[in-house]
Amino acid sequence: MDVSAPFIANYWQYILTVCIGIIIVQFIQSFYKNSSSTNRSSVDDNRKIFVDNDDDEGCVDDNGNQSVPTDDDCEHIPYGMVRYPNDEMLTRSRHFYEEMNKRRSVRFFSDEPVALNVIENVLLTAGTAPSGAHTEPWFFAVVSNPEVKSSIREIVEEEERINYAKRMGQKWLDDLEVIKTTWRKPYIETAPYVIVVFKQVYGLKKDGTRIVHYYNEMSSSICVGFLLAALQNAGLATVTSTPMNSGPRLRQLLGRPVNEKAILLLPVGFPSSDATVPNFHRKPLEELMVTI
Repeated sequence: MDVSAPFIANYWQYILTVCIGIIIVQFIQSFYKNSSSTNRSSVDDNRKIFVDNDDDEGCVDDNGNQSVPTDDDCEHIPYGMVRYPNDEMLTRSRHFYEEMNKRRSVRFFSDEPVALNVIENVLLTAGTAPSGAHTEPWFFAVVSNPEVKSSIREIVEEEERINYAKRMGQKWLDDLEVIKTTWRKPYIETAPYVIVVFKQVYGLKKDGTRIVHYYNEMSSSICVGFLLAALQNAGLATVTSTPMNSGPRLRQLLGRPVNEKAILLLPVGFPSSDATVPNFHRKPLEELMVTI
């Protein structure tokens, strides 16, 4: 005999209330669990922005530990900076601007050799750039070997051919039309040097412990700015070429470790006698500065 039917008929409203209560409790618990997970994810995202690791491996070991660069023996010393008279400051700043305003992105190079010690001084200058927590997350591979330069060109052009055919939208291609650039990069082989700029997404101690490299992308970009200025000051030309999708193969070709990521490729040398550049004009002061 089934006695459940009369029971449900008599007490259905109470049973329904209990069921609704259970559902509400489960919903609230699920909501707070997801909210907590989202908050933790937000904190992790903020840390990733701060550390600037992109999509590479993070700066933590298998136990979740990370090492911050420290130097207990680093004393602070007095700093004296040369102060120039106002007239001299104005003259020096104007002369430096005029020199830098001559800089252009050059894609046509002479194969005339350049002394290696000039390149070394240029890179020493680049290395004076500031960096997050003084981690100096940059490295430069200076390539002059013709066979290696040929391999670099092959890797880059293989990817660039795909970029121009499939990955880059029509708007991008239209914007590049004025520069008249294509997937072909003959300057990689012609220029006496190719400097491949790597950012170190994290450092490594001798025991293998990873060191956090704060703002490695931003720090490396500032370093490249110093590098471009130093090249111009030395009378050398270059063009900033981004090795899109070529980075991993370039890293392997040049024997660099997994904590380094190729971010720029710079052919360096003298412009060819028939070199041309687009007749671009730069923003006037009123379009790039405001005084408050």
